[in-house]
Amino acid sequence: MSEFTLVIGNKNYSSWSLRGWLVCKAAGIDFEEVLVRLYEPDSKTQVARYSPSGLLPVLTHGGLSIWDSLSIGEYLHELRPEAKLWPEAAAARAVARSVAAEMHSSFAELRREMPMNIRASFPGHGHTPEVLAQVQRIVGMWLDCRKRFAGSSPRDDGFLFGTFGVADAMFAPIVTRFRTYGVKLDSEAQRYSDAVMGHDAMKEWCDAARHEPWLVAEYEFR
Repeated sequence: MSEFTLVIGNKNYSSWSLRGWLVCKAAGIDFEEVLVRLYEPDSKTQVARYSPSGLLPVLTHGGLSIWDSLSIGEYLHELRPEAKLWPEAAAARAVARSVAAEMHSSFAELRREMPMNIRASFPGHGHTPEVLAQVQRIVGMWLDCRKRFAGSSPRDDGFLFGTFGVADAMFAPIVTRFRTYGVKLDSEAQRYSDAVMGHDAMKEWCDAARHEPWLVAEYEFR
């Protein structure tokens, strides 16, 4: 039995669950996965069994519950520093935390108009001026991080700070949204998007999402 348990929601729709799950994979921990089906009549009751906030994901470890994706990243960074979930250099680490926090707290219009739906394709949906302005901000952060910090990493695998970390996990659901809703990217941003989608853990999650049998009607635009 694993010492860690990660409680998540539907893989096709739960963007926050994806973030926490990717961080656990990047940390290299062995964890038991518990999936609670969201958008069901008893979902709140089921989630409340694990989460004091009523939200997912939740990581449990030794009687401790960590119920926020960024907090999961910080906890595992302290527990597994060798995984380098945050960049080693102080300046890069400060910027990585800044962009991750901005992703955590911002872009409400994009989240509302382009909900995560990995197996779907709705090109053009949600391309409002407000959403496209937020897309521009996100892409700007990607390009700035790549330009300023990726090359100074001991290894550059195409991610924001060279190797995959918490910041990339925070943006991973956005990468899927850009694909689902047909957001056109320049070549540099597309290379970053491809790096995220090509990450082994990301491929594993997306494959599972595509094979989930459950549909949430309001996210299946027609």
